[in-house]
Amino acid sequence: MQVKQTENFGGLPQLVLGGATLNTQYNDDPYSLPVEEMLKYAFSHGITAIDTSPYYGPSEMIFGKSLESIRAEWPRDSYSIFTKVGRVQLDDFDYSREHVRKSVLRSCERLRTDYLDVLYLHDIEFVEENMIFEALTEMKKLKDEGVVLRFGISGYPVDFLYQIAKKCKDIETIGPLDNILSYCNLNLQNLTLEKYYNKLTEECMVKTVSNGSILSMSLLTAGETKPFHPCSSELRERCSSAAKFLADEGIDIADLATKYAICHWLQRGPTVLGCSDVVEVEHAFKNYKELIENGGLTKREQDLVTHVQENILGELMNSTWDSGIPGRR
Repeated sequence: MQVKQTENFGGLPQLVLGGATLNTQYNDDPYSLPVEEMLKYAFSHGITAIDTSPYYGPSEMIFGKSLESIRAEWPRDSYSIFTKVGRVQLDDFDYSREHVRKSVLRSCERLRTDYLDVLYLHDIEFVEENMIFEALTEMKKLKDEGVVLRFGISGYPVDFLYQIAKKCKDIETIGPLDNILSYCNLNLQNLTLEKYYNKLTEECMVKTVSNGSILSMSLLTAGETKPFHPCSSELRERCSSAAKFLADEGIDIADLATKYAICHWLQRGPTVLGCSDVVEVEHAFKNYKELIENGGLTKREQDLVTHVQENILGELMNSTWDSGIPGRR
């Protein structure tokens, strides 16, 4: 079964292979991951886009080498590349026009391509607004030059993404944004992005809104949540309780969370999948396929979702954490 292409997404697929996992935050040795095989499986099943960033350590370089290795079978025009610019290290951001251009050209070199399908300004909540608009102005120039086909913003606080997108629409040197990437805000624990979708697409005229980190950076998995996760200890405990409850019901929380997030975003925009091996890509696609064949979540799955959200997550449903400049929650 192929992933159905949707015109509303500007020719982008419903599922995107994420590259944040090709980093030491998620894997001790990202160079050892079977990325070439992951790409072959993904592309052959319609997951014909990758999402990465210079901030993700060696991710761009690993993807670039693997993409070049399979180019005979999968030429550049058969898939899309999403990457980002502006975030250099954990607390290091450079949104200057000079850095934006230099970083984009470096990304093209690393990814073995002469253009990028989508370029995001990475984690905009950490810098002042004037810096954001300076960077976006240069990104628009790169689009006019054909180096970038679409550009936009990414970040955690959805309301701030909305505020910036609304302002961009009326700035002559930027205009309506092509793409927005939100993460950890449309999943089993948080539905904030859903409330903003119409505002972003209609009021701000954003063409495509993508949903990333549908397992909330490991929070919605059966394993231990990654140490770097910024959520409260109470939310960690609630999600762990949810995982145990579902395991007793014979359900892996990651499977249910994946289906739930894809189901809620299916007709709205692409969903980014973070995978570390071929089995995980196959498993994510299997969840997608079951979702399509069943016409959505089954009654039992929906009943389990309701129990988790109402009886386990409770008042922590839709809770968030601080990110960026104080006040941009």
